[in-house]
Amino acid sequence: MFEPIHGSAPKYAGQNKVNPTATILSGALMLRHLGERSAAERVEKAVAEVIAEGKDVTYDLKPTRDDSTAVGTSEMADAIIARL
Repeated sequence: MFEPIHGSAPKYAGQNKVNPTATILSGALMLRHLGERSAAERVEKAVAEVIAEGKDVTYDLKPTRDDSTAVGTSEMADAIIARL
């Protein structure tokens, strides 16, 4: 089973503000398990690059939680996809 350790975070459902990193990296673990090592490495690298850049990340990855430049779940996921 491949899932984020935090579970589904139902109190944030539909709010577009939860960090998608755990969900995306769970998918990378599944890819690795299925023998798709190269694909898993590309996903992991894309996540690491987006977080390191710090631009298209959710509020919890900003220096302060009230940072107005924080993006939502969808926007962070889109930034990771663009890196792929």
